[in-house]
Amino acid sequence: MARPIDYRSTSQHPADTVYATMVDPEFLRARLAQLGGPGAALLEHTADPHATRYQLRHGLDESQLPPLVRSFLAGDVVIDRTESWKRVADGHYDGEVTVGIPGTPASAAGWMRLTDQDSGGSEFHVHVDVTVKVPLIGAGIEALVGDQLVELLAMETAFTQEYLGRR
Repeated sequence: MARPIDYRSTSQHPADTVYATMVDPEFLRARLAQLGGPGAALLEHTADPHATRYQLRHGLDESQLPPLVRSFLAGDVVIDRTESWKRVADGHYDGEVTVGIPGTPASAAGWMRLTDQDSGGSEFHVHVDVTVKVPLIGAGIEALVGDQLVELLAMETAFTQEYLGRR
């Protein structure tokens, strides 16, 4: 059974500005350099005026893993994440995200939305279902992975806000 995760954040910047930053290859590389872990990389990036798709690789050092997860995995963990975005209208972007951890029974998939708010800023909303197919303890691992995912999204949001503030 999958564990649903919802994450929301707001920005003082309009959605068009946040989107342009979030999908920029230079920004993605900078974010990965700070938050991506060992072996982090932008593996693929394609864009046109209405849509963007990219694949990221994150790494987690074995020492950062909770003991329950470490008991199933040996060594560092590689996380492949693919995001695709499309412009729906001015100030409104919808996206899809998939996450895979090669060699494990763990995955995640969901949707993302970035929209202008009446306040003049924007809201970023992510809904992801985390699945770990391990009998008996899968739900416990899903909870751990979900917590780690929310923490990563919060760090990425903070990085994005700081990055936008420097521009």
